[in-house]
Amino acid sequence: MELNILAFGIAKDIFGAPSVIVNLDEGADTATLKTLLETQYPRLKQLASYMVAVNNEYAQDENSISERDEVAIIPPVSGG
Repeated sequence: MELNILAFGIAKDIFGAPSVIVNLDEGADTATLKTLLETQYPRLKQLASYMVAVNNEYAQDENSISERDEVAIIPPVSGG
């Protein structure tokens, strides 16, 4: 399946674009997506942490992803 992954903050800089297209097997989970992204974009592993949001909710590693889902990479946020 083909997924459009939205990127925010530093993730946008790492990807070099506000979104990227990736191909995953049908029924893949969030952990598989993270592994694929970290392979294609090694700088992503250097972040202290980042979250994957699926349909506007933070996803756990075992959550499955479908082609219809909206998926985003949310980097750590600092504030003050």
